[in-house]
Amino acid sequence: MKVKKLAQMIALIGVVGPVMAQEAAPQQIQRVEITGSSIKRVAKEGALPVQVLTYDAIEKAGITDTEQLLRTISASGTGADNMTSGNNVFGADADRVSGGASFASLRGLGPNATLVLLNGRRVGNHGASGKAVDLNSIPLGAIQRVEILKDGASAIYGTDAIGGVVNFILRTDYKGLELSTTLNGTEHGGGMNRRVSALGGLGDLQKDGWNIMVSATHDNNDKLSSKQRDFANGFQPSRGLSPDTTGTPFANILTGAGTALGTGFKMPGDATTYLQAGLLSLQGKCDSIPGMSQYQSDLWKDVTAVTRSKYSCAYDYGADYVISFPVERTNAVSRGTLKINDDHKVFFEVLGSRTEATASLTPVQISTSLANGNAYPVNGPYYQDLSQYIPTYDKTKPIIYKWRSTPWGDRTQNNVTENFRVLLAAEGQIMGKWDYKLGLSRAESTTKTALIDGYGYTDKIYAALGTGKINPWLAPGQSQTAEAMQLIESTKYIGAFQHGKTTMTQFDGSVSGEIFQLPTGAVSMAAGFDLRKETYDFGQDVDATKILLSPGNAALSGASRDVRAFYAEMLVPVMKDLEVQLAVRRDDYSVIGATTNPKVSFRYQPTSNLVLRGSANKGFLAPSFTQLYAGRLSQELPNGIIDQEGCAKNPGNPLFCAIPRLNYNTGGNPNLKPETSKQGTLGIVVEPVRGFSASLDFWAINIQDRILNRTPQVVLANWQYLPEYIIRNSAGVIDHVEAGWINAAGLKTRGADLGLQADGKYDGYKWVAKLDGTYMKSFKFAEFEGQPFKENVGIFNSRDIYLRWKHNASISVAKGDWSALFTQNFSTGYNDQVPNGGKGTPPAGFVPRVKHYEKYDLSGTYTGYKNTTITVGILNLFDKTPPFTAHNVDEVVGAGWDPRVADARGRSLSVNLKYKFM
Repeated sequence: MKVKKLAQMIALIGVVGPVMAQEAAPQQIQRVEITGSSIKRVAKEGALPVQVLTYDAIEKAGITDTEQLLRTISASGTGADNMTSGNNVFGADADRVSGGASFASLRGLGPNATLVLLNGRRVGNHGASGKAVDLNSIPLGAIQRVEILKDGASAIYGTDAIGGVVNFILRTDYKGLELSTTLNGTEHGGGMNRRVSALGGLGDLQKDGWNIMVSATHDNNDKLSSKQRDFANGFQPSRGLSPDTTGTPFANILTGAGTALGTGFKMPGDATTYLQAGLLSLQGKCDSIPGMSQYQSDLWKDVTAVTRSKYSCAYDYGADYVISFPVERTNAVSRGTLKINDDHKVFFEVLGSRTEATASLTPVQISTSLANGNAYPVNGPYYQDLSQYIPTYDKTKPIIYKWRSTPWGDRTQNNVTENFRVLLAAEGQIMGKWDYKLGLSRAESTTKTALIDGYGYTDKIYAALGTGKINPWLAPGQSQTAEAMQLIESTKYIGAFQHGKTTMTQFDGSVSGEIFQLPTGAVSMAAGFDLRKETYDFGQDVDATKILLSPGNAALSGASRDVRAFYAEMLVPVMKDLEVQLAVRRDDYSVIGATTNPKVSFRYQPTSNLVLRGSANKGFLAPSFTQLYAGRLSQELPNGIIDQEGCAKNPGNPLFCAIPRLNYNTGGNPNLKPETSKQGTLGIVVEPVRGFSASLDFWAINIQDRILNRTPQVVLANWQYLPEYIIRNSAGVIDHVEAGWINAAGLKTRGADLGLQADGKYDGYKWVAKLDGTYMKSFKFAEFEGQPFKENVGIFNSRDIYLRWKHNASISVAKGDWSALFTQNFSTGYNDQVPNGGKGTPPAGFVPRVKHYEKYDLSGTYTGYKNTTITVGILNLFDKTPPFTAHNVDEVVGAGWDPRVADARGRSLSVNLKYKFM
């Protein structure tokens, strides 16, 4: 039986080819270096699961950026590491300094655990967060292919590679000039994407001995707002979903001693004491203001929801969120290669990118008080008298209220990230048999964030509200006076807010070749070194504590570390059909010490149509600069915190059971240890009949000392597991809590990757069908040592959702100048949370289950015009809307839907035109 398809299938370490790729033209067999190994070999000889995506396949699928690309990979996590949900996730694990950035997260282990390479070498981490490579910095228009290693690779590449490796391979010897443009518009409006790119090259490396290539791409993506999509709706009471906020554009009035409502009020004929009221609620007119509704107190289990909010309006701020930020991005890369002779060549790469993203959040919510001096005065022109509804209302006293301050505008941040990398390298052969490579590179990434609307100085805002000139009770059709708007503008802060910068200087080299012969074949080896210096700076341009609800973070200045790594690898043909790969790497960090990580893998081919493969390895993840050195912030928890341990021993004592004030520290932890992992794969590749092949790879990962950011509330709630973070005085009373980054327990995850491929010919047509799927059997997590591991697969989670099954399937057909591609992206459903984070009361018949989601894309390509390629595609062909989920934006961005799983753009038309001049 011929093994042509088997060879193609296991090419680039033996994995089934890309799900969307077209049938490739035969290539001359040559020795190449493949992701996951430093030994050059014939491509089909590898043993690890690597998926390959060609640029042609990416372009025909209508993919215009690397974030979209990673979302088509079944092994990629379904998480909050994209530009939409990643920067709006609430809670301890939120990343509030990565506005406009996107990250890779294989196996759902997070961006820190996925290594992103460019031509097999590291690139700089994002300038603000410093945690991982921003995918926006990758020049997608200049790549030749993308290799995704679905296995740990710390033994080859060092830290970050626990989840796997994404290696972007640039074109290296391009001659000619081509221009292309892409337009992608949505049927329902918003989210228009535009792209123009140019690729040019001079010189033939083989004939002329030199080549220079330049590529430049400019993308412009329009804003897509929740208001433009009906499914983005946090007010669906029939499904148990309603907003739990009374901070409304038409303010609700609060109770308080010395204020108009006093400490509480009663309604005629009702003995219940209520704590909040709103004029529109009392009139039954909450919905007269867009986005507002009557507070659905009957949907909340907490009894205080009734006493607090029965006579208040609510506000669906989830429907005001931005689904996709407006983004403008420019990438450029240049590569020049000089062939010294047949054995040696030198080259340089210069990479630059600029991404500007405008992040937008809802207006600031303000709760006024007498203490802050921002209560509405009795003599104010807009003083609201509710005495006709509430008999005890005292109109001789000031009003305190809760208000969504819409006149200040949306909180808007402008994030500009610039990346630059230059590489000077040499590679070739020594003595005709030893392959070598050397490289010296410098990478920098800077991010600057400016506040451009919606933010202001706290003291100025409070003083302005206290004048009574600003009206928090605007009726429909009304607007603030010119004097009020001038006063509002005088309180704003507009300007530079924070900045960050990372740098990486790297000198690396390796040598590989055959060292001796065995009867079963040649034994090959590789050895190399990797020397790096990494730095990180993060600072505030203004005192963030003075800006109301600012996204401020503690400054981190002058952090740096040196990394010295040495590694070796050997490929041994144990038998004629069995080869074993052995690798070990030692990394020595100037701040966390040294770690040694080995790896062993095998490839066994007993017959021409069967390959068995597997690996076992150890990995590590070094803590980031932010996790180690972020400035310690001392803050204060609100009144009434309970010390569960102390209160049980001292019942009724307010020093334990109702702590009046409790300080806590949060920020970096210089005592963090690296995360460590043990993992492995075991797989099979078969070709039962000509034209059909399949691969199945089982994988397992165990991680210890997981680095997590914990709030003081979480520390206090888990006092039995974290006593060392609760600092007590000699009397046993809590002095303060140490929160922030800690080494927690760990996780265990198991699953399998399935690859299928079939192809053939019929009546002059060539067709290829493919599937790339990932089954996650288990993802168990324990936050702290001593806690039992908890299963997370198929269950709603506020950070990542671990889906049971995801796949990308496609079929392509080609004949002559025509080709077509039909693609399906599918993900299984999962158990939803109880409405409103478990605090709500589900309606009768409510089933806490989010349905599965699938999206179909169809494209056609025509090459009949000279030097011209035209591709037209319809993405989300059947206009599939996201499935309903009962969460609101208090857990993760998206009200009634989830951006981590589904596509909000709806049906769109994509047109790509490419012209080659020579």
